[in-house]
Amino acid sequence: MSASGSKLFRRNRALGYVSNKVPAITRFIKRRKDTLVTTCIGRSFQVWTTSHFRLLHVSDAHPDEITCMATDRHHIYTASDRLIFAWKSGKHVVHTYKGHTNDIHILFPFRDHLLAVDKDNVFKVWDIKEESVYLEVPFPDDFVITAMVHPPTYLNKVVFGSETGSLKLLNIKDNRLIYTFNGRESRVTALEASPAIDVIAVGYHDGAVVLLNLKYDEVLIEFNQDWGPVTGISFRQDGPPIMTTSSSNGHLAFWNLEERKLANQIQAHDDCVTTTHCYPNEPLLLTTSPDNSMKLWIFDMSDGSPRILRIREGHTAPPTCIRYHGLGGKYIVSSGEDSSLRVFCTLSESLHRSMGRASYNRKASKKKNRFEDDPLLMPPIVHFTTETTRDKEWDSIAAIHSGIIQTTTWSFHKHKMGELRLVPEQFQNKHRKDFTAETTCIELTHCGNFVVIGYSSGDLEKFNIQSGIHRTSYGPPAHSAPIRGVAIDNLNQFVVSGDGKGTVHFWNFKESVKEPIQTLSLTSGVSMFRSHRESAMVCIALEDFSVAILDCDTKAIIRKFEGHTARINDATFSPDSRWVVTAAMDSTIKIWDIPSSYMVDHFKVERPCVSLTMSPTGDFLATSHVNHLGVYLWANKKLFSHISLRSINPYSEAPYIDLPSSIAEEKSLETALEDLDMDEGEEVDLNYNSPSQLEDNLITMSGLSVARWQNLLNLDTIKKRNRPIAPPKAPKQAPFFLPTVAGLDFKFDMTDALKEKELEENATKMIMPQNFNNLTTFGKYLEEALQAQEYEKPVAYIKSMGPSMIDFEIKSLHPIGGGSYKALLGFLQMINFMFESCSCFELAQAYLSCFLKAHGRSLVEKKELVESLANIEQVQTKCWKKLEEELFYGLGVVSALRNYV
Repeated sequence: MSASGSKLFRRNRALGYVSNKVPAITRFIKRRKDTLVTTCIGRSFQVWTTSHFRLLHVSDAHPDEITCMATDRHHIYTASDRLIFAWKSGKHVVHTYKGHTNDIHILFPFRDHLLAVDKDNVFKVWDIKEESVYLEVPFPDDFVITAMVHPPTYLNKVVFGSETGSLKLLNIKDNRLIYTFNGRESRVTALEASPAIDVIAVGYHDGAVVLLNLKYDEVLIEFNQDWGPVTGISFRQDGPPIMTTSSSNGHLAFWNLEERKLANQIQAHDDCVTTTHCYPNEPLLLTTSPDNSMKLWIFDMSDGSPRILRIREGHTAPPTCIRYHGLGGKYIVSSGEDSSLRVFCTLSESLHRSMGRASYNRKASKKKNRFEDDPLLMPPIVHFTTETTRDKEWDSIAAIHSGIIQTTTWSFHKHKMGELRLVPEQFQNKHRKDFTAETTCIELTHCGNFVVIGYSSGDLEKFNIQSGIHRTSYGPPAHSAPIRGVAIDNLNQFVVSGDGKGTVHFWNFKESVKEPIQTLSLTSGVSMFRSHRESAMVCIALEDFSVAILDCDTKAIIRKFEGHTARINDATFSPDSRWVVTAAMDSTIKIWDIPSSYMVDHFKVERPCVSLTMSPTGDFLATSHVNHLGVYLWANKKLFSHISLRSINPYSEAPYIDLPSSIAEEKSLETALEDLDMDEGEEVDLNYNSPSQLEDNLITMSGLSVARWQNLLNLDTIKKRNRPIAPPKAPKQAPFFLPTVAGLDFKFDMTDALKEKELEENATKMIMPQNFNNLTTFGKYLEEALQAQEYEKPVAYIKSMGPSMIDFEIKSLHPIGGGSYKALLGFLQMINFMFESCSCFELAQAYLSCFLKAHGRSLVEKKELVESLANIEQVQTKCWKKLEEELFYGLGVVSALRNYV
């Protein structure tokens, strides 16, 4: 379903996705002089540059998950939902190949053909341009294809690997089996052609790597890696005879083929290495992994081992808490189940940063054995608080971890973990008696100097975040139940804390007091606090799935919202504190309007939202979800268009919305037609033209530019102001030009040319006058309209003119100026027609004002003109009263709403 189900938010894009289990592909672009890397991120793929790992673009979403990818000089090939797509420049689908009955797991471009193997063990050769099948071979069940490679110099021949360990050499031009190689009794997991002719490398599931001579069916070298199946093989082609193999536990092994021994090994990733590619003629190695990372290694160490040159990565485990940092709305700080803290930039992927992983001893973790798990790794961060006031002077982020008592500090400016571990004296090892207590909530002060921490034992402590010194203990202890939320006002005057029994205490911030200033009792236990300091409001999520809004100034509950049917995970305020957005385990996200106390929007997503945050500028809502590695952005439609909000039943069924993809989505024409839910055969005209008059009882404006009519009354002043100081000088030689007719439409004056042609035809030079008046075209239109009582033509003609021409035409209507009284009467009748039809109200007023200014004194000479003016006065008064009533009604409604809020 599209995002039209939400009134306020529209899917924008996802951040933090780099790679998954599908191997990446590379392609050298000669024009760019760079190698492009294409990684899969589910239903889309991303294209990166090798230099700086800059993201170029993201493809459109496929119908299903991408199962494999391949590339040649012209296209990128992707397989999804039993279909194969050929992409041009990574953006446009130019070919679609249909015919497979199951998902495709191997793609291999072969000059003008594309080789594909599906899970039904059917091998097909596609003609790329014709989109037709050249060859189809169903392999038997005893030879299930698992890998494929084309040996160099072997014309029209492909080697297949199987689950039983055997290999087959097949000529795909005439569908002829050339030879069968009996390998090890293990599944073939990788095949790679070596730089040597007739030699390929075969990787097996049992960790064996074999260099096989195809010409003589002879094993040249055999290696065995002890840390898992071989997932990839690649050869260095820049000089050293090194073969690189990867394993399923993230190891990379480098084998010296001349000395036939292991040259080096490194722990490259936290998960299976799916891509292992050595760049041709460069000391570079590219690796990707399902741990959501992509790394570029360079072989420049003294012992020949590689080091990381560039890295692009995201969370390896789903995020647990996300928060916007700073007032610009550019950075999102995110903590994950991998115990790491990361910074995502909403402007560019290249500005993403990692703060590292939480460790009990950060220096010791750096020196640990890289082939062993880190025993000093801390539990995941479940919640953190940020502040920008002292960001560049000391740590500006404080975080609490799952199940432990320690609170860690982090520096956003330095992008690293701090040295402080905040632990109260009663919980230090030499004094500790309660070993089940843990940190539950935390809050930084607005000044950035102090942090207040709540514990499951009911203790509430205040620390100095610069030095880590303990400053204050509130109460002995502050609560009799676990503290679930804490909030601090903007001026550091009081601290608000709430516990699992529903008790809320107000404490004096500066003094160490044993009793709270004031206490509130809620109907249910507190689940969490989320504060908005500028408005002095605190959102309290209760254990009965309701939400209460606490006003810290009056120390009272001012709003209560009910509608969620499961535990509330997180909440956030909009920057103007008008909305509060909540997310719960029922997979719904609800938006509550605080002034009206109504729910104004809600929607449902695939997985429950575990954390959300609103941008300080109000343009985006960021969310993180269960079992999803990315951070999802939702655009606030209220900033870009007028949206009328109304009350929604909180217990009504929420519309389902898909999560955003990794590219900013634009609604296509096909999607728009689907949303219309048309019946079959029904035609829809998407080109809508608004009628000139909606209803007869409505007053309609002309829609013309203000400059076309507003300057009519001040035209003399404008001309005087714009008059040049010195008179214009005539040019020495005027250029040839064709005369044009005055007006907004560009037209040539062909009157003289027609007269000359007529004279030539009549063979006489005597001019025969057509009439004896000097009326302009507009004056003639008025006389004709007065006779026929149809004024649409003169109205359309005068609307096409500019202010100066309108002034000239109106002044030319008087008999002294070459007009007639009949033309004056026609103009008044035209104005009367415009008022009666309630159209072009502002134009009629401006034209009438200019007319009275030019001919006001001479109108009393004719009785017909005076009577016409009296009729115009009555019609004008009637129109203005109608407009005045609507204006006052609108002003009254707005004033009432403002007073209510």
